Amino acid sequence: MKLIRHGDVGRELPGVILADGTRVDVGDVFPDFGEDFFEMVGMDELMEWVNDGCEGGREILPGTRIAAPVARPSKIVCVGKNYLDHAKELGEGIPTEPVLFMKATTCWCGPFDEVIRPPGAEKLDYEVELAVVIGKTMKHVEESEALSYVAGYSVFCDYSERGYQKDRGGQWMKGKSYDRFGPMGPWMVPASDVPDPQNLRLWCKVNGEFRQNGYTGDMMFSVAHILSYISQFMTLIPGDVVATGTPSGVAMGMSPPRYLQPGDYVEQGIEGIGEMRQRVVQG
Repeated sequence: MKLIRHGDVGRELPGVILADGTRVDVGDVFPDFGEDFFEMVGMDELMEWVNDGCEGGREILPGTRIAAPVARPSKIVCVGKNYLDHAKELGEGIPTEPVLFMKATTCWCGPFDEVIRPPGAEKLDYEVELAVVIGKTMKHVEESEALSYVAGYSVFCDYSERGYQKDRGGQWMKGKSYDRFGPMGPWMVPASDVPDPQNLRLWCKVNGEFRQNGYTGDMMFSVAHILSYISQFMTLIPGDVVATGTPSGVAMGMSPPRYLQPGDYVEQGIEGIGEMRQRVVQG
């Protein structure tokens, strides 16, 4: 079973993909996949419903738009420079603790939606990341218990306008929060289907060319450590998303930089999780 959401922008409904590939709408049975669902219902009840035959569900029509697999979260917490090679290519030093920043939730979008290059911007960059969806409220959680708070995993792309980030006052959030700078999907894989989040290959292509090709085992700070660490500084609530960092190969790290242009086709994937893609358009 995988969690999806489907429908036009602003009118998305929750659904699941069954083991045989059938896509079933669950909107008449369960609330949207957000805070209320994860807190009040949860993955176990959804799985039980699926195993009992999906009574009350209906098949999703082919060609229906696929949205981000969870509703817009209260927080998108990101980890910077969590892969050693990426930290080195940026030339900004090696962190001794996780580097945290936020993306505005208005950047949230679907896995196949177009990504917009802001008007006048010329330094649009990509970063493929393993996304973690929180399933239970986390506050001061020990690292040994952190993974038990995870609902599931997905593919995330942290799009960034490096000019806003580097040349306009040096604020990361400013460069990472434009509309559609946060696609996620194409679905959420339950945590029970990912026994080891540190054993996944992740990659990104631009126009068919591999730019990033990494391994989550190369994270300097593991998923469990990151979640525990964040929970010391803020409360993570069900449906929140944590993006765990990106491997080397971003456009800014190249010499010369190879930033995205309108018309470019960007693909991202994580082994055992899924693949998504976006076309770059000019805003």
